[in-house]
Amino acid sequence: MNWIALNSANQLDGIKQQTGYSIIFKHSTRCSISMMAKRRFELDWDKLPADLPLYFLDLIKNRDLSNQIAQEFHVHHESPQMLLIKDGECILDQSHGAISVEEALSVL
Repeated sequence: MNWIALNSANQLDGIKQQTGYSIIFKHSTRCSISMMAKRRFELDWDKLPADLPLYFLDLIKNRDLSNQIAQEFHVHHESPQMLLIKDGECILDQSHGAISVEEALSVL
């Protein structure tokens, strides 16, 4: 699996228009908790469907886009944070130690 860099509002609009599932992972490159959550997620991500788009947002470089995500998906901004999106709606919002591939799979 590979991350798709999320760094534009146009990409976010595309995610909202997609049918099916996608994941947005919001990560702070300056936070050790965020690094651990990302590492733990990547250890298990091979359990996810191979065609599931995985978007990666660097919060430090894209703070405005992170705020837009919180507003458009009606979630509280957190870091790290994983959002499971289905048909343009956030159906699962996890942060910090609660981020898990298993939980995402239970909703897919």
